[in-house]
Amino acid sequence: MLIPVSSGNLFADIPAELPEELETLLVQGRQFRLKRIVSRGHGTDWYDQDENEWVILLSGGAVLEFDDEPPLTLNSGDYLFIPARKKHRLSWTHSDQNSVWLALYFDTED
Repeated sequence: MLIPVSSGNLFADIPAELPEELETLLVQGRQFRLKRIVSRGHGTDWYDQDENEWVILLSGGAVLEFDDEPPLTLNSGDYLFIPARKKHRLSWTHSDQNSVWLALYFDTED
């Protein structure tokens, strides 16, 4: 099966009002998903995911908390790997600017 080429802009199509985080699935395969996430003054509940997650903050700023480590402040261009089952949450993002993320979710091969 031939998959068509697709394109877009990671900073486009962001609504003026953002009552909750905006997640957009960009591409997926059998063992991965790539999402764009836009946060503006948002935080999250605690995550305890079955998948590994690699994220990069393309714009804005954020603070991530972990259940057993100090909080981590992220700025534009910062990235990090969060292993599966590592409890974490987004505790802060700028309320007056978009924090645009790319998040890659994938399984660990045994």
